[in-house]
Amino acid sequence: MNIDSATVDYFKSLAESEGIPYQTLINLYLRDCAVHQRKIQVSWQ
Repeated sequence: MNIDSATVDYFKSLAESEGIPYQTLINLYLRDCAVHQRKIQVSWQ
């Protein structure tokens, strides 16, 4: 999985304040997206 460093840094910072590993936080976020069938809106302009 390719995740850019800025995104990893964001989740590391958030995970530190929440007291959980950043990988766990990313997994929880992705699971929430899957459970709620969230779809991203991408515009390539």
